[in-house]
Amino acid sequence: MAGLGIGIASMKSGERALLHVGWELGYGEEGSFSFPNVPPMADLLYEVELIGFDDIKEGKVRSDMTVEERIEAADRRKVEGNAHFKDEKLQEAMQQYEMAIAYMGDDFMFQLFGKYRDMALAVKNPCHLNMAACLIKLQRYDEAIGQCTIVLSEDENNVKALFRRGKARAALGQTEAAREDFQRARKYAPEDKAILKELRSLAEHDKAVYEKQKEIYKGIFGPRPEPKPKKSNLLVVFWHWLLSLIHRLFNLVRRKTD
Repeated sequence: MAGLGIGIASMKSGERALLHVGWELGYGEEGSFSFPNVPPMADLLYEVELIGFDDIKEGKVRSDMTVEERIEAADRRKVEGNAHFKDEKLQEAMQQYEMAIAYMGDDFMFQLFGKYRDMALAVKNPCHLNMAACLIKLQRYDEAIGQCTIVLSEDENNVKALFRRGKARAALGQTEAAREDFQRARKYAPEDKAILKELRSLAEHDKAVYEKQKEIYKGIFGPRPEPKPKKSNLLVVFWHWLLSLIHRLFNLVRRKTD
């Protein structure tokens, strides 16, 4: 893949580019029938982001490394990223995590099975989760959700991925989706105080929203009117008085007659 190397060599750190590679500098006249599958004499178009420059500390280029060597190199990058994260150097930490993940790209993971895939995921998934932690601190919540979702596609019950995705969703106001993530996380870590705290925070948020909506509706419709006292019907009162008077007169006349 001489063409891709030539294109990348002209890029700067942090730059993104679309690289067109002619078939002569790509997979040639015969193409490739393994992974990736490329037809004969096919031009290629790459979307490339140059994360940074990776010193070849192992004395080998990545394509010449064994599976174990690539996983070990990725793990070293992860450790360096963790050191930067501890020092609050978030951009530097993310760069190391991205380089670690680059050692285990889709084409590499596609070829792994059994213990080798487990070994690779044991390094790759923490890098995605640590990336998510950095992105949450930088308030880049959509990207954090994406990193956590990558992990959950491999490990659907990963508590850290569920928790961090829940935090990012809550920050974006996606309260129901966040609650679902926190509840799933609590299922596998029922005593985790951080998860319980986030669920309480969502409950308090719901209560505050309810009280605010109640005040809004109260302002729209106004206070409930007090029932007005019914006016007495004077005609009815008069007839009651008249009947009572006649009844008393009748009783008086009757007693005199007796």
